Amino acid sequence: QVQLVESGGGLVQAGGSLRLSCAASGSIFSINSMAWYRQAPGKQRELVAGVNSGGKMNYADSVKGRFTISRDNAKNTVYLQMNSLKTEDTAVYSCSAMLRTNGSIGFRGYWGQGTQVTVSS
Repeated sequence: QVQLVESGGGLVQAGGSLRLSCAASGSIFSINSMAWYRQAPGKQRELVAGVNSGGKMNYADSVKGRFTISRDNAKNTVYLQMNSLKTEDTAVYSCSAMLRTNGSIGFRGYWGQGTQVTVSS
């Protein structure tokens, strides 16, 4: 019914940039918050950045000043611009959205399948 599809991952050298996109589609009534998470091998998944319906953003300390989250409400899409990438940014990046589907009452979370970001030294 609802799909979140990420794109934009890949291999980049340290110091480089990547832009991730995540488009939500399906029977969507409204979207509250959207966020990016990442999980590196052997580590727990962590929140990278989030943006709520009012446009308020929050970031993990490790990415502040380097990453920028944005959203296009008309396209149900969230972006993550990643600059000055470091090797420790290597991880699978997944987007999530708290949304309400047509015909439903409340909001629930949905996840994308993830996209690999690899930063080489």
